[in-house]
Amino acid sequence: MRKLMLKLMPAALGALFAIKGDEAMGADFPDPVVDQKLAAASGRATVVLAGGCFWCTEAVFEIMEGVEDVVSGYSGGTKETAKYDVVSTGRTQHAEAILITYDPSKVTYGQLLKIFFAVAHDPTTLNRQGNDVGPQYRSAIFYTSEEQKKIAEAYIAQLGAAGVFKKPIVTTVGALDKFYVAEGYHQNYASQNKTPYIVYVSDPKVEKLKKQFPGCVRKRK
Repeated sequence: MRKLMLKLMPAALGALFAIKGDEAMGADFPDPVVDQKLAAASGRATVVLAGGCFWCTEAVFEIMEGVEDVVSGYSGGTKETAKYDVVSTGRTQHAEAILITYDPSKVTYGQLLKIFFAVAHDPTTLNRQGNDVGPQYRSAIFYTSEEQKKIAEAYIAQLGAAGVFKKPIVTTVGALDKFYVAEGYHQNYASQNKTPYIVYVSDPKVEKLKKQFPGCVRKRK
């Protein structure tokens, strides 16, 4: 579907995405009750998240304070089928995902999850984001430690109990097996390719982060 989007005229694409998914509260979106504490010293930690098109999720997290690097790729499936054209068939068990490297002295794992749920994607649509449909666009958190698992599951339960979304959250939480880096042209795609798809689908997410969570945006030097 996304390949078709790239060919559509801007007006048609805008109309196609006029029907939006479940909307959550903006700046009042709750912080995780269960979370890490900020580390005493700078360091490096990672998180792998899947929330639809990796061009879009990558664009959001690339400008977050405390995030050092974001890599688009595929989680799940096998190395042999971790190729864009094959993954796009929806038959490989991969999810389009991003590997985020962050400084835990500047941002916590839970704060990254907050932006994931509040800005980066709609966690209430099963195997789809907007008009991108298929299991490769599923909502998923891939944990690398028991602490990450605990925080993710607690936050999903917290958001559900608070009724933040009108529909149930369908995000899955599972252990990370492998992460396969996507082809080079996918990296930093949104910042380098202002196609209609990026303008109408990715850019609004970035603007939402800037407008509703300005304190989470990296300050320019």
